[in-house]
Amino acid sequence: MSEANNLRYRDEHVELVGPDGTPITGENLDVPSANPVNFHQAMTTPNECPPITIDGKLFLQPDQLGQSDQPGQPEGPQPLVMIVPGSLGVGPNHRAHAATLVANGYNVFVLDPFGARAVSSTVANQTQYSFAASGYDVLAAWKVLAADNRIDATRITAQGHSRGGSAVLTAAMRRFADPIIGEGNTLAGIYAVYPWCGYLFRDPSVGSTIVRSIIGDLDDWLSPQQVQGQIHAIAATGAEATIRIVPGACHSFDRLQNREVLDDAAVAPNAPAAFVETNGAIDSPYFEGPSTDLTDRDVFVAAMKAGHGQRGATIGSTAGQPELFIEDMLAFHHRAVTV
Repeated sequence: MSEANNLRYRDEHVELVGPDGTPITGENLDVPSANPVNFHQAMTTPNECPPITIDGKLFLQPDQLGQSDQPGQPEGPQPLVMIVPGSLGVGPNHRAHAATLVANGYNVFVLDPFGARAVSSTVANQTQYSFAASGYDVLAAWKVLAADNRIDATRITAQGHSRGGSAVLTAAMRRFADPIIGEGNTLAGIYAVYPWCGYLFRDPSVGSTIVRSIIGDLDDWLSPQQVQGQIHAIAATGAEATIRIVPGACHSFDRLQNREVLDDAAVAPNAPAAFVETNGAIDSPYFEGPSTDLTDRDVFVAAMKAGHGQRGATIGSTAGQPELFIEDMLAFHHRAVTV
């Protein structure tokens, strides 16, 4: 279900506008994905994970459809940006970013992880499906998009917001991606927008993927320090990984809406991070050593029992923050697909 109304995103008619003013209608795209119970299952037996077909909308520039007769249009497959929503599903900000990217000449795919799972929101309960499944969704979408001869498989970037930011970071990890999409197959860039980084990969190698995160210093959904740690760990492997911390910004500062508190948000920003081992086992300080059986619920309940849980968290922006975000977003995708 989308945040904007009660329709599934796939059932909506969505029309955006290309750089020359040409209307571009989103086409539904099915994505065979999976529901792994945890990282270990996704990383060791990905083909045995319970299957699910999710979906999204694909927006292709007219030249990609063979419809353009404009001189100077690029020939051959072109770059694409995948947008992955957070805990509220496909919302006004994701729609706006898709429109901005399409207007700037990009092909765009907006992934809907919620509709096929009959999930409307994970704000109050993040365990309705696993964080490993969120990462799997991104890679499953990459496989479908990369097989489309209208799209340049070597220039697909993924932009994820909040839980979607966690998803794209997970998808960038080679220890996670290699068993699912194969060695050598990779996203060109990852733009992790205020991502939750309560899971830190013990081996954060991302290969050639360019990584950037952007987050506000007042974010009360998650720990900006954990995001810093994850990005700097990726950079320490030799990858290009950067972070921008926006002073005075809260969660979802890219939204064109005044700040408000979501009272039902279940968060634990001060809980210690858990590590994901090279075989997907979770090493949480609340359990004795790494375990291949631990699930998100086990880890989250333990953190709550330790006193880290709280209700209510802030979303929204103040003047100038959405514009700052758009500038940074466009600069990143341009960098990632032209490097």
